[in-house]
Amino acid sequence: MLKKSIILLLIATFFINCKNQKPLELNSTNYADIINQEFTGDLAFETTSFVEKYWRVVGNIGFNKTIYKIAEELEKAGYILEENATEKDILTYRIEKRSLQKPTWESVNARVLIEGEIESLLQHSTNRNMIALNSYSTPKEGITAEVVYIDDVQKLSTMDVKGKIVFAETSPYQIFKAAIVDGKAAGIITYDNPAYLQPEKNTTSIQFRSIPLDSVTKPWAIALSYQAKERLKRALKYKKVALKVMVETNIYPSEELTIIADIKGSENPKERLVFSAHIQEPGANDNATGVGVALEMATLTAKFSKRKEYQPKRTLTFLWGDEIISTRRYVQEDSLRVKNIKWGISLDMVGENTEKTGGTFLIEKMPDPSAIWTRGSDKHTEWGGSKMSLDQMKPHYLNDFLIDKFKAQGKRTNWIVSTNPFEGGSDHVPFLRENIPSVLFWHFTDQFYHTDNDRIDKVSKSTLKNVGTTALIAAYTLLNADENTAKSVLSDLEKAAVVRLNEELKQSKIALNNGDSLATQIEIIEAWKDWYQKSFATTKDLVSDEKTIRKEIEKSQKLIDSITSEIEKTLKQ
Repeated sequence: MLKKSIILLLIATFFINCKNQKPLELNSTNYADIINQEFTGDLAFETTSFVEKYWRVVGNIGFNKTIYKIAEELEKAGYILEENATEKDILTYRIEKRSLQKPTWESVNARVLIEGEIESLLQHSTNRNMIALNSYSTPKEGITAEVVYIDDVQKLSTMDVKGKIVFAETSPYQIFKAAIVDGKAAGIITYDNPAYLQPEKNTTSIQFRSIPLDSVTKPWAIALSYQAKERLKRALKYKKVALKVMVETNIYPSEELTIIADIKGSENPKERLVFSAHIQEPGANDNATGVGVALEMATLTAKFSKRKEYQPKRTLTFLWGDEIISTRRYVQEDSLRVKNIKWGISLDMVGENTEKTGGTFLIEKMPDPSAIWTRGSDKHTEWGGSKMSLDQMKPHYLNDFLIDKFKAQGKRTNWIVSTNPFEGGSDHVPFLRENIPSVLFWHFTDQFYHTDNDRIDKVSKSTLKNVGTTALIAAYTLLNADENTAKSVLSDLEKAAVVRLNEELKQSKIALNNGDSLATQIEIIEAWKDWYQKSFATTKDLVSDEKTIRKEIEKSQKLIDSITSEIEKTLKQ
């Protein structure tokens, strides 16, 4: 009996202790350890696998299924539909619906046969990018017509292609008017995979293409793989060739959906950080991975919030929609909201298995002088950047702050992290155009970019985990930033400025030895000094009272002034 009483007492004591035990609170000292443990990459990978099954075009079945898949997972995590939420609800989401001005499009099936041969030249089951976006269906039995190879597209307008299939090594969009509208061709077949796709190695890849939507002529176009292009050209060497082409697509009215999730800030709910991940595109890495990473970030944050382990002081927002368009609308349609968006980050191509795809994880920086003078370890990707000027620079601490966080994760997990100068082309652009600090997380060069070989086997769960984990570490730090955070960010920024100026000194010495002008080198050094001087001042947005860090900012600015003066003296010697 006594033994039984002791057991009951021990059990009671255990439950009392459990009840009294406070949840472990996340803070800047343990973000990295806890988030690395909790962010598994499982949901990110599962979501990527679901989304990549579809060629997503805004308004089509695959795009909309993705939206509702996100909504389903958000609700499982505790998010409440905004229209049903109360003021007390911290986790909310909404689905915005707008009519589409143009109909949406879906690829269904296709097959191309060389007349007289049994084996298909191409078929949709293995090359779902073969149908150019906006193509209409052929008659069910297909179309059989002679192929005409155009080696000089400038001569196309003078040739008789009526009722024939025009074959050219260019973009179908480029020859659409001459071939279809003016020439009355039966259809278009093209090949133009760029060199960075390594087409002679990845012979079956097709990079997706599009043609204008034309409800009058109802045209179709087929994009070829390198393998199919070579086979067709060989056939044309010896005789006239006819192709049988069968295309099935769906074109129909629809609506545009955007889904937005918010974790409301406890102290400054109007201020926010926004992660944007676009849904459309046919691939896994582009951009089912961004969709999946953002979703696991949102659900894990909900988990921390419900367990009272983490509550952001500022609002954390996740946006999924149509690339650039949805983000642009978000930052333009509400003038009050946009004033309080403090940071924007684009998640685009964030899960690559680089052993298969090539390339590396990149942080595309806000415009800094490396986008004007690209030298040393700074390198543009094969995407390429436009020429920029000093008045387009966006000085801010965000670049170096994020680089530091990701380099730390890289060191922790033996993961390669790099950067590239600003190039554009993703959801960071609308933020920047509204003067909101923003960067892009991505990978390049990817040898399967925009091709039908960008599938789930090219995705790495460990990469998804690394990106999502570090993005949350950085986000939580910014959302709950205070005076200590600001001083820490400023200190790290000062160190980055010193490293950068010394590197530019080294590069300027090399340039002078190669005969470049001293004036240009001084201009470069001054540009970096100016960029960092202004970046130091931006740390004021991390505190409620800028007076608390004013002295530290001035101290950093004076240090960089001094270093710059010494560098310029050295260069003039």
